Amino acid sequence: MDFDITEEQELLQETIAQFVANECPPTRLREIFDGETGYDPALWTGLIELGLGGITVPEEFGGAGLELLDLALACETLGAGAVPGPFLGHSLAGLALQLAGSDEQKKTWLPRLATGEVIGSVAFAEGGTAWQPEEWQLGGDDKLSGRKLHVPNASLADVIIVGTVGGGLALIERAAAGVEIKQIAGVDRTRRLEELNLDGVEAQILPQGSGVAGRLRDAGLLLLSADAFGGANRLVEMSVEHARTREQFGVTIGHFQALKHQLANMATEVEPCRGLFWYAAHAFDHVQAESERSAALAKSHITDVYMQVARDSVEAHGGIGFTWECDVQIYFKRAMFDRAFLGMPAVHRERAAVLAGW
Repeated sequence: MDFDITEEQELLQETIAQFVANECPPTRLREIFDGETGYDPALWTGLIELGLGGITVPEEFGGAGLELLDLALACETLGAGAVPGPFLGHSLAGLALQLAGSDEQKKTWLPRLATGEVIGSVAFAEGGTAWQPEEWQLGGDDKLSGRKLHVPNASLADVIIVGTVGGGLALIERAAAGVEIKQIAGVDRTRRLEELNLDGVEAQILPQGSGVAGRLRDAGLLLLSADAFGGANRLVEMSVEHARTREQFGVTIGHFQALKHQLANMATEVEPCRGLFWYAAHAFDHVQAESERSAALAKSHITDVYMQVARDSVEAHGGIGFTWECDVQIYFKRAMFDRAFLGMPAVHRERAAVLAGW
């Protein structure tokens, strides 16, 4: 059994990583993080020019026609750079149209999403912990009224895929009459969340929505897992580099056994997560009977690991670890987003247990 990524997939990650290193170094990342929108049009255009806007979009609609694993590998690399912008919601909006859209909807929107002519987002959450398709209550006809919470980059999006009652999906245009967007004071400034209020908004129902909303949720769990793995790996690297260069009592702090143990624990917790999200993405594309549970396990475990590694990294950086000036705080807040968005780890652990018949 050859369970590894291909040379082409390694090249994809290297290309994205080089772009991020050149165009979004920590100084630029901090400028965007501190800005009002958390969005850099030039950076977004560069990502689109790399082909990231349509990785999974079929070639007949102008995309690359690749699999979810390829998209997850891209998310891992963007997570390692804490790259800001609407990539998560944009990717899920494209997947929603691929999985559930009519032929006419695909022809109209997929080429424009792939080329970045329009930006997409998704609106799932309602009150409390109502992230899951079976919990959605917003009306499902072609005139939508109601409220959605925690919509990523809603004010940047041209089109938003809205989850509707019964696990349906519908497309609305942000510029349509009756759409109101309010800012939410979220912690992760690299991916802003907003509240979406709809008052009789014209919507295009995605005809296959009720059959694939769960698949779309699972894809989102996977992309968050990949982002979390990339970010956790980067925090281990940052902590090791700090231990190698920071001196106390005349030696670098990496000489102290307690810190060596902590760094080793961080690395050994993170690395096994790689296979977990790889397999979950493979299952999404090729082993659908295991897809839902694999995605739930990947999301619940990897985002928990990311959060713990973020705490450990703050400690490893000592007195500067919790300050605004230290870049660790950017990843710490991104870890909070990955852990909470689409449901907390406990929710998905319970789902995984039920799916296993426990």
